[in-house]
Amino acid sequence: MGSRRRKRSVTEMLGSRSSGLSDAGALLRLNLKILRAVILQDHRTFTRVWSKTSKSTISYEDGRIYFENFRSCYSSIHSEPQIQYMLPKCSKLEKIENALLCQSPLDKALPNPSDHKPCLLALTADNWLYRLAAQTGDVLQKIYLSPHFKFRYIGWDVPQETFYLKSTQNKGTPLAGQSGLNQGTLMHLAIFHVFPLEIVGILEITKEVFGNSVTDAVLAQGVLCVSHSNKSVKLYSCEHILKKATNGIQEMNRCSLEDDWIFFHHDDSGRIIHFGPSTINVLKILKGLKSGMPCEVVVDFSIAAHRDVSVDSQVVVTSSGRTVKRRAQQLDDDPDQETFRLVEYEDELDLLAVVVTDSEEGEAKAHVRLFDNKSGDLLKTVPLAGCWDETYCHGVFIDRETIIHIGQKNNNYSCNVYKLQNSRK
Repeated sequence: MGSRRRKRSVTEMLGSRSSGLSDAGALLRLNLKILRAVILQDHRTFTRVWSKTSKSTISYEDGRIYFENFRSCYSSIHSEPQIQYMLPKCSKLEKIENALLCQSPLDKALPNPSDHKPCLLALTADNWLYRLAAQTGDVLQKIYLSPHFKFRYIGWDVPQETFYLKSTQNKGTPLAGQSGLNQGTLMHLAIFHVFPLEIVGILEITKEVFGNSVTDAVLAQGVLCVSHSNKSVKLYSCEHILKKATNGIQEMNRCSLEDDWIFFHHDDSGRIIHFGPSTINVLKILKGLKSGMPCEVVVDFSIAAHRDVSVDSQVVVTSSGRTVKRRAQQLDDDPDQETFRLVEYEDELDLLAVVVTDSEEGEAKAHVRLFDNKSGDLLKTVPLAGCWDETYCHGVFIDRETIIHIGQKNNNYSCNVYKLQNSRK
């Protein structure tokens, strides 16, 4: 009977690293493996080390925190964030509304030396697309988009290769009809290649093609995900996934005010995350065993919120002794119940982070649960300081040993940065 392979301790791995027995790639993987093991230790906690408020939107991209509509940039890699650059003031029409951080490929020779450095793909209010140097904010390239469509959102289709811009939705107003827009058109998606920066085409999302119930559309990994008002999401691709992709329509048994979300996992595994207030399903697409057989979407693993199942079947006894059975079903996103708010993936540590809220004495408290990305096993729980007001927008980002929480309340925005600390005295 063969012996089982013994797991190496953090001390042993540090010893191997200092001896220089590994190449650069293996050394980086070893460092990240050590960091993951350190983060998951019981005596390691995340402590808030820095806070900053703003009257305008705060954004985060890969170690950089952006304030004043991306005008000022702070680096979060230090023990406390530090200012990196500040752009000149501009008018409201020229302000940056949305942006993506773009990293150049390592295996390609690009035309200009500046192309090899990280850049910010920025979408402005007056319909310009800018390419800015991530380190300095210098303008590298700019493209005017369209006088007809107002683009307001930018997102990756294939990360670092193809991205898309999403226009505002057509509300079917008389003004829209006068401008020549089809009243059955919901929105437009403009698709771009990154290297070099050039347009691929514009995709029109219409009710004639996708049905009257269509409400939204996003691109991910070459697949068009179309949301409908009947709580379903349909997946389309150039290979006609629906005609080939069994279970191509995913429905979640839920009762909530908020819609569920579905998107491709950012770990490039081809898996899909279907995210609701009380359930998270990580799905995978199985190809048919034989040529021509249909693909099938199946559950890889699920994460469920802790719920009191007795609440919905509660029986109340009145003062007169009459028993009244509760008829109304409690909402899945009820603030008094444990509720999933956000899902984030830390690629370097291969951890799936889920932000969970629960009510304590009338105030919603939030914490981050770290799950193993392969198995879905719960590995660690990290509390976040302060009250979480679920009526406003929040964003939580995990980047190695740093957690960034960006919140909004009325017209005020706040950013809290947490760093890994040793709780042992």
